[in-house]
Amino acid sequence: MKNYALVTGASKGIGCEIALQLAKLGYSLLLVARNNDELSTLAAAIEKDYKVKALWLAMDLSTAGGPQQVADWCRKKSVKIEILVNNAGYGLWGDFDTLDLEAQLNMINLNIKAHVALTSLLLPILKQGQQAYILNVASTAAYQAIPTLAVYAATKSFVLSFSRALRYELKDGPVSVSCLSPGPTDTAFAQRAGLDALKELADKFNMSPAVVAKIAIKGMFNRKAEIVPGFLNNAGAKLVSFVPKGFIEKMISKLYKVPGK
Repeated sequence: MKNYALVTGASKGIGCEIALQLAKLGYSLLLVARNNDELSTLAAAIEKDYKVKALWLAMDLSTAGGPQQVADWCRKKSVKIEILVNNAGYGLWGDFDTLDLEAQLNMINLNIKAHVALTSLLLPILKQGQQAYILNVASTAAYQAIPTLAVYAATKSFVLSFSRALRYELKDGPVSVSCLSPGPTDTAFAQRAGLDALKELADKFNMSPAVVAKIAIKGMFNRKAEIVPGFLNNAGAKLVSFVPKGFIEKMISKLYKVPGK
C-alpha cells in the first residue's frame, strides 16, 4: 500500500475528484474540508471502492488555528504523507467596494494563508520520503488582473508565484512542487462566488472536475511547474504575456461585468 495524500477542499469539486483518482492509484487519503457529513460519506465510499484508508477531519482552514490543527492531527495519526494538495479556496464576484470586507479577508485567509501555513507545517514530513509532491491549486485567474474578481485573482497570482519560487528552492531535494491553474470547471465555485448571472456563459466553457483532476495528477507526477488543463485555457495563459495589460483588463471586464452597470 502506498503512503498518504492529504487533500484540502476534498468534499466536492476538483478536490473530491483528485482524492478519488489518487485512491484509485492506491494512495490512502487524509481528507480535509468544512462539511463533516460529506467527508464521512466520501471516506466510506473510498474505503469500500478502492480498499485504501480514508481518514477525515472537518476543519475551516480560514480560521487562524485551522492549519495547525490539521498538522497536529496528521502527526497524531503517525502517517507518512507523500502528497499535499492545497485545493481549498473560493472566490467572490463584484466590485471591490461593494463586497463585504470580512468576507474578502476570509477569502485571503483561505486562499493564501492556509496554503502557506499547511505547506510550512507539513514540509518537514514530506521531506522525509524519497519522493514527495505538493500540488497547489490556483486558477487561470492567476495570469492577469480581473475586474470584479479583484481580490480572488490576486490571491491566485500569489499561489502561482509562491509555488514557482518554492519549487526552485526545493529543486535539489525530494519534494516536487506544481501549480494547477484550471479554467471554468463544473463545480460549486461559481455559485459560492455569486457568479450565477454568468452561468450560461460558463457552461459553454466548463471542463468536468474529473478531467481536470486527471490532468492535474498526471502533471504533478511528471513534476511539471505549471499545469493548465484545456487547450484554450493553456493558450490564454500564455497569450497574456504578449498583450498589453490594459487591453486584457478591458476585455475581461466585459466578460465579468456586473449586470446593470
